[in-house]
Amino acid sequence: MPYVFSLLVIAFSVVTLIDIITRRDDQVNHLPKIAWMVLAILIPIVGGLVWWAVGRDYPAREERQGGWRGAAAATGGIRIVDDRAPRDTRSADLRTTEQQLADLEREIEADRLRAELARRRAERGE
Repeated sequence: MPYVFSLLVIAFSVVTLIDIITRRDDQVNHLPKIAWMVLAILIPIVGGLVWWAVGRDYPAREERQGGWRGAAAATGGIRIVDDRAPRDTRSADLRTTEQQLADLEREIEADRLRAELARRRAERGE
């Protein structure tokens, strides 16, 4: 019986290492691949569990149409499609952080200048 647990740990470690090695660098989260490999080798169970939980990038899930599987059976075979489901309509901001900060600084400066103009107009009685 103790051999079974050891074999399971070895198999889990091998599968984890294979997954780490075969992942592209852009599919690895939080640490470089070599660090994940060292972690998976030195602490096999915990390192493997952490890898599978947060270390790898999972592909995006496809949105299913028509709700859950039992809907067709509950409606006599008629498929109900919910068109009221919210869609993500936000556009991706492709600016770098530096560009975003520069834009914010320009907006702050423009607001400051508008406030200064309003103050000067109020002083002149316009």
